[in-house]
Amino acid sequence: MWVRVFARAAVMLVIVLWTMFAAGPFLWVATISLRTTSEFMAAPYALPETWRFDKFATAWTTSGYDAYFTNSIMVVFSAVAIVTTVGAMAAHALARYRFPGNRVVYLLIFSTIVLPPQITVIALFQTLANMGLYDTRVGLTLVYAAVQLPLTVYILESFFARIPADLFDAARIDGYSEWATFWKVAFPVAMPAIATVVILNTILLWNEFLYAVVLIADDAKRTLPLGIQKFMGDQLEDYGMIATGLMIAIVPVVLIYAIFSEKLIQGMTAGAVK
Repeated sequence: MWVRVFARAAVMLVIVLWTMFAAGPFLWVATISLRTTSEFMAAPYALPETWRFDKFATAWTTSGYDAYFTNSIMVVFSAVAIVTTVGAMAAHALARYRFPGNRVVYLLIFSTIVLPPQITVIALFQTLANMGLYDTRVGLTLVYAAVQLPLTVYILESFFARIPADLFDAARIDGYSEWATFWKVAFPVAMPAIATVVILNTILLWNEFLYAVVLIADDAKRTLPLGIQKFMGDQLEDYGMIATGLMIAIVPVVLIYAIFSEKLIQGMTAGAVK
């Protein structure tokens, strides 16, 4: 019994220490965002004497964060919708239909995951420039969808492959077409995995910087990570306002994970056991 108690205590200690290590920087930035730079310089690790929530309104209205936030929502949500729809259909086709080159196509899609983005960014720049989509939100949306498509197909293909074939046979007996079978049978059954890729892609694209900084030049079309970079340049000595800007970008991601973390874990483990 004592061995069991000691083991549980050791596990809890490790969890607490890891939580402090992971959450410490976030909480520190959160406290700085509610303090002025002079207060921060006087006592870097102290709690706010006055909770200055008005700093968020100031950063939002005077630094263009409203436009950056709107751009990120438009680009990220559109890209996630596209990549989820296309990725789900591609994964379903690769998992359920046997045709010449099936595994070759899958391996080609999967192999692009290992490519670093620095390799593709120049080619994407030239492609968008030739198509007249450079420095547009539409172009950035399409790039985001294309970049996240391999990971989406990789996650969904294994899940679609584990859906019992009896469900598809029953749908065919009921007269469903292949198109209707996908949307009315496969897609609803795969909803845990669909939710996983939606959450994962949203978090990854919300924080994406490299493609945005190369493919967007107009300040009015900047996404939130680019807005933070510009804000840090304008407020180089104002650490308190820099922290406030960072929190504006961080809070949505934290809320998404806090609300949907259970769905994310369920989706990642779904299909692991038949």
